[in-house]
Amino acid sequence: MGDELVLGDGYHWSLRIKAIRTHLAPLPTLPVEGVLTRMVGLTLEAVGCHAPIGARCQVVAPGGVTIEAEVVGFSGDKLFLMPTTSLQGLVPNARVIPYQGVYKIAVGESLLGRVLDGHGQPLDLKGSIKAEAFVSLDAKAINPLSREPIRDVLDVGVRAINSLISVGRGQRLGLFAGSGVGKSVLLGMMTRHTSADVVVVGLIGERGREVKEFVQEILGDEGMKKAVVVAAPADTSPLMRIHGSLLANSIAEYFRDQGKNVLLLMDSLTRFAQAQREIALSIGEPPATKGYPPSVFAKLPQLVERAGNGGDQGGSITAFYTVLVEGDDQNDPIADSARAILDGHIVLARRLAEQAHFPAIDIEASISRCMTAITDQDHQQSAQRFRKMYSKYLQNEDLINVGAYQKGSDLSIDEAIEQHPRLMDFLAQNMSEKVTLVESLAELKQALPEAQ
Repeated sequence: MGDELVLGDGYHWSLRIKAIRTHLAPLPTLPVEGVLTRMVGLTLEAVGCHAPIGARCQVVAPGGVTIEAEVVGFSGDKLFLMPTTSLQGLVPNARVIPYQGVYKIAVGESLLGRVLDGHGQPLDLKGSIKAEAFVSLDAKAINPLSREPIRDVLDVGVRAINSLISVGRGQRLGLFAGSGVGKSVLLGMMTRHTSADVVVVGLIGERGREVKEFVQEILGDEGMKKAVVVAAPADTSPLMRIHGSLLANSIAEYFRDQGKNVLLLMDSLTRFAQAQREIALSIGEPPATKGYPPSVFAKLPQLVERAGNGGDQGGSITAFYTVLVEGDDQNDPIADSARAILDGHIVLARRLAEQAHFPAIDIEASISRCMTAITDQDHQQSAQRFRKMYSKYLQNEDLINVGAYQKGSDLSIDEAIEQHPRLMDFLAQNMSEKVTLVESLAELKQALPEAQ
């Protein structure tokens, strides 16, 4: 009888009944609880509960001890959980209760000037965040053909970068340096002086004291007006450091989708990789390159690819990721991998920092892969002349210092020796000094001798 079903007693079940059924709200699925059976290091093992990878769980022990954890793996009927807080007070057979849903973080204009932890909770004691929207930590990948190409220069307020390593809106660069050579100071300079609409700073895995120092002394009140800081220091759990990195990107994506130009500064990409290494090794993933499991090198591009230009909305995320090179080894596995997936790199040299030359940018080792696409021919020629003279002096520096070079032997070396003080003065910049893009190009022309 078409869309009707006739039963033996002549009763008709019509499509109307089916329609009513579809409009009835389905009953919520009750979470299946499990119990905690094992804890090794930071890894918890639970049996009896069902939860997907990335799901949140609540571990409840007698005495009111409650710990939040996330599912990071499974084996057979066992779930592997990673806590976000301290494990003090846990006992065997504690209840493991899966949460419904995923992490959602409150975002909006009220985030500007605030300092958050890896869960998006305020650390600055300024009250709760007024939510205009909620975002998840993970984002859907943008179709590469939908991204706007990099066409415009972003003014970062640093003379050496504006003129010699020009950065485009939507570009992603690495800031490679060892410890104590001025990474945080350079990030602070860009945060205060940039022309971007919003600045998102991720302080991941660094010393706890540096958070307040960065906010109050390096950023200052002026820098914080258009900045959001996400802090997950070294004493937080590996999972919290991962969440902090993802949260910084999610906040940047929210403002980008509002059509704003965002500067994302993440310090550091190395700590993100180390946190992922801790999680992967704890659940049994075999180490590969210098103790880093393969999942680390899979996670890096997933994080980095979230930055860049958006689609038709017109927003952009220009990202700087600091990369800590242990022992100043530029071939460190994370540094090597980062160079391959980023759109350029800025190297800070310890020899310059030891000479009190700041920012300690090694122009010879630094490059912007997008510079030729966003600058004109005149700018490129000036930058090339500067680099050639600077490099010529460094190549012969030992001979010059010991007096082995005789003036007149090579005219290009003579010119490099004569101009070197002016070149070094051009590259140096006080932390509180702002040099715009227009001023940077004008001073670059002044630093170069007239072409013969």
